[in-house]
Amino acid sequence: MPLEELEIGNVIYTTRLTSKFRNRRNWARPDERLVTAVIPGTIQKIMVKVGERVEAGKPMLILEAMKMRNEVLAPVEGVIRAIKVSEGEQVPKSHLLVELD
Repeated sequence: MPLEELEIGNVIYTTRLTSKFRNRRNWARPDERLVTAVIPGTIQKIMVKVGERVEAGKPMLILEAMKMRNEVLAPVEGVIRAIKVSEGEQVPKSHLLVELD
C-alpha cells in the first residue's frame, strides 16, 4: 500500500490510507431539533405532549439506563412536533425520541 499525504488541521501527514478510512461516512452536525438517545435504555416517563412549547433545558422525558434515571432535556426552544417513543419502550442508542419545530 503506497504512502499518501493527509491534511488534518493545516498539518500534512504521510500515511497509508485504508479502504475503511476512504469509505467512511463524513461527519455532519446533528440537527438540534431531532432529539436522540445517547445511550440505550428504557423510557420511564414522558413529560411533554405534541404541540407543547418547550424552553431550552426543559425536561422532556426520563430514559433509564444501567439503573440510572437520565432526564432528556430540550436542546433548543421549540414546539413538540412528534414523540417517537412510548413509556416502557426499550430504545437503542441513537434512536429518535422527540422532534421539535
